[in-house]
Amino acid sequence: MKNKILGLIGLATRAGEVCFGADSVEQEIKKKKVQLIIVATDASNRTKEKFQAFSKMHEVPIIIEGEIEILSKAIGKSNKAIIGIKNKNIAKEVMKIKNGGECIG
Repeated sequence: MKNKILGLIGLATRAGEVCFGADSVEQEIKKKKVQLIIVATDASNRTKEKFQAFSKMHEVPIIIEGEIEILSKAIGKSNKAIIGIKNKNIAKEVMKIKNGGECIG
């Protein structure tokens, strides 16, 4: 996972624009507050499938990247496989970096 993305996740966390953990992210998606879902590559298949379905249903972009340990460290928590970015601009920037400079989604 690129350091720039981790930096943006950290920035969003400090700004209070992040939710984490399956239940919290799920609730915030339903409230239409999440702009981007980030799922760790080493999350369970069931978790990945669940959030991919949520992504489609609620039209929220999703990226599956980084390991649980790395994502958790970026938000200053432990053992978090799922992060929801609430800030639209940060979400767009993460997608831009992820897609090699192009903003898609």
